[in-house]
This record gives sequence, C-alpha cells and structure tokens, in this order.
Amino acid sequence: MQSRVKWVEDMTFLGQSSSGHSVVMDGNGGDKAPSAMELVLMAAGGCSSVDVVSGLQSQAQNIVGCEVLISAERREQAPRLFTEANLHFIISGFDLNETLVANTIADSLDKYCSVCLMIGEKVKLTHSHEIITA
Repeated sequence: MQSRVKWVEDMTFLGQSSSGHSVVMDGNGGDKAPSAMELVLMAAGGCSSVDVVSGLQSQAQNIVGCEVLISAERREQAPRLFTEANLHFIISGFDLNETLVANTIADSLDKYCSVCLMIGEKVKLTHSHEIITA
C-alpha cells in the first residue's frame, strides 16, 4: 500500500491514495479542510464501521444504519498526541439483538479494526453504543 501527500499552498496539502482517491488536509487546525489528526479519528470510525456493519449483516441482523461519533482528548504540549478516545456507535435497524450488537462492536475494536488496534497501542480507546429501532 502506498500514498502520497503533496503541498498545495499555504498549509493545505493533498493526500492521494494508491487506489486513486484524494483528500485535502489543512495544517492550520482544520480551517480549510480536515486536519491530519481529524482524519485519524475518521479513519478509526470508518474502519470499525466496516467491521460492525459486515459483522451484523453476517449474523442476519436487520441493520439499516450505522453512525459513529468519535470524541478524543489530546495532550496540551507538542507533540499533541491523542491520550484517549471514545467511539460511540448509533446502530439502527429492526429487531436488533443487543448482545450481538455489543459483541460485534467490541470485537471490531479489540480484534479486527486495523486502525483502532494501531491507535489503541498508545491511546486509551473506549466504546459505547445505542440502538435505534427503525
């Protein structure tokens, strides 16, 4: 896997993936686009969502929606590393099994999500969820 990041202007950068996709990043704290650190949180939410949706579907759960709200704390001094983060999943569907939802989310963060497993090496990761009947 490869990617590249190119300086565009000021503190704006263009990230390009080997799969042909691009994302703009802002080095001024998210003034014009997401910052690199914001993208790290989005990557964790995206990676774990793939696990959760596919896991629930494979268990014949009638899931119709999955949203993850990610909140994180950072150190005040440089480097401004994340110290803790919570991924709060909002799962909607019909007749969802609470235990299956909880276990699928936990398994994603503890066993399957590559991004969360990497982040979890240095960051205290927690998770929570709620189920909404569609």
